[in-house]
Amino acid sequence: MKTETKKKEGLSRLFEIAGEKKGLLFLAGLLSAGSAVCMLVPYWAVYKVLEELLTHGANPASVDGAGMIRWGWIAFGGLVGGLVLLYAALMSSHVAAFRILYGLRVRLSEHIGKLSLGYLNGTSTGAVKKTMEQNIEKIEGFIAHTIPDLVNVAATVAVMLVIFFSLDPWLTAVCLAVVLSGFALQFSNFMGKQAREFMRIYYDAQERMSASAVQYVRGMPVVKIFGQSVRSFRRFDAEIQAYKTFALKCCDTYQNGMIAFTVLLGSTVTFLLPAGILLMRGDPQSLARAAVWLFFIVMGPGVASPVYKLTFLGGNTKEIDEGVARIDRILAKAPVPEPACPEVPRSYDVEFRHVSFSYENTEQGTRTEALHDVCFTAPQGRITALVGPSGSGKSTVANLIPRFWDAAQGEVLIGGVNIRNIAAPQLMDTVSFVFQDTFLFYDTLYENIAVGSPSATKATVMAAAEAARCHEFIERLPQGYETRIGDEGVYLSGGEAQRICVARAILKNAPILVLDEATAFADPENEYKMQQALQALIKGKTVIVIAHRLSSVASADNIVVMQRGRIVQQGRHDALSSAEGLYKRMWDAYTSAYHWTLNKN
Repeated sequence: MKTETKKKEGLSRLFEIAGEKKGLLFLAGLLSAGSAVCMLVPYWAVYKVLEELLTHGANPASVDGAGMIRWGWIAFGGLVGGLVLLYAALMSSHVAAFRILYGLRVRLSEHIGKLSLGYLNGTSTGAVKKTMEQNIEKIEGFIAHTIPDLVNVAATVAVMLVIFFSLDPWLTAVCLAVVLSGFALQFSNFMGKQAREFMRIYYDAQERMSASAVQYVRGMPVVKIFGQSVRSFRRFDAEIQAYKTFALKCCDTYQNGMIAFTVLLGSTVTFLLPAGILLMRGDPQSLARAAVWLFFIVMGPGVASPVYKLTFLGGNTKEIDEGVARIDRILAKAPVPEPACPEVPRSYDVEFRHVSFSYENTEQGTRTEALHDVCFTAPQGRITALVGPSGSGKSTVANLIPRFWDAAQGEVLIGGVNIRNIAAPQLMDTVSFVFQDTFLFYDTLYENIAVGSPSATKATVMAAAEAARCHEFIERLPQGYETRIGDEGVYLSGGEAQRICVARAILKNAPILVLDEATAFADPENEYKMQQALQALIKGKTVIVIAHRLSSVASADNIVVMQRGRIVQQGRHDALSSAEGLYKRMWDAYTSAYHWTLNKN
């Protein structure tokens, strides 16, 4: 029976990530260890000078001055060598860290791009943003600094213990007891169960606060128009207050342990003095023992130095570990499955066969049915319209075509091929989508249009813009096509932004076109220009149009009327508007709206 390999966690997982650049990190560790040894040379030189002075204390004229100067130069050389090696070690570890971070960000971005929209809709933008930025950035600190520091500390402590034990085991035991006690305090502070729980709460609080901040900024027009403030935006205020409360609780919890840890490590000499006095009582005339004691007094506090480097290792490691766990949770999400043997459709009819679909929220354990037994065909070269009240399932139908989600039951076919059997790149090349909610990247207008076909030439991009009726207003902007949205107060109207999106779709020139309320935000003049642009786009294509404005789909070849996730009517406008049913009621309501006026009485 095959057993599953247990997923690594904690430090082992961090070292697994770091292992992607083993060569550079091994070099960094080697250089860091060399730096640690070199940095101890000045201490040994001090001991040799003290020994020389004490040995010839009764007769200063016999002191080896040249030897002492030599030891001084050795100390200087050790210091310089240690700094140079440390610089080289940090350079190697930083190069490794940035290469690993680059690869991790690319892998995470590609993986998120392969997940269904169900995951993205159920996860806050702030949480995903924090994971891709802050959580990954924390790994850089571990790889670039913590790993070299660990090697440096290990080498320093090992060499110091060898020197100490060779000089005096009893004084060494005193220093070792202080260091081990410090490590025990640090471990209990930052590596215990409470610390792990604190890290989880800390990251949850940060993600909620980040998500609320994004929502607050996006909702700023509503906040301003109703004269509200940040405090009245209750959710954002509540998340800030929760984070503050948690931060204060952390400080109170760790306060006593940190004070005890700091005082203990700073008191090495306090323990060495009485220990040395006891040892000197046994042989008070021994100059060699006195020199060793002085060496321990000088060098003893140096034992605390490497431990201080690791003061926050426990806390930082747990923080990084929690971030890595959240990265791994995203990577563990199953992407939309790819077919083992991809098929290529020979035509571009779109067919729904008994399709049912529900939105599920795994965290809340809820399931909402959006479509039930939906059957219709959108023939190639024809316009098929989807109409119905809000929440009837129109956009869900559209989102199933490019596999933003997978249907729970039934099949969605293109040219007779189930879309599950079409490779994702092929499917994306086959379907073009103009969304109701336009999205423009913070980039030039040229690049925003060129998204439709990254290999397009400037001439074809401008031709697409002309076909979408947006070339004229682009040319009026400060830098024309090179104008960056948002710079120098440049913003587009809703209709202009939608025409940029239509230009993308024209440039892509996919055989299947889905229009989800493409003229929703257009005024009459812009709507006319949008319709002209769409006429250039839909020629010879399979077109599926979602519309609330029924006049825009009256000429469609087939109108599919939906209600509560079901198809209740199908046909052409003339037949549907004259027969009793939902479409006639919608049409009558739509036409009567033209006669509506605002009456102050």
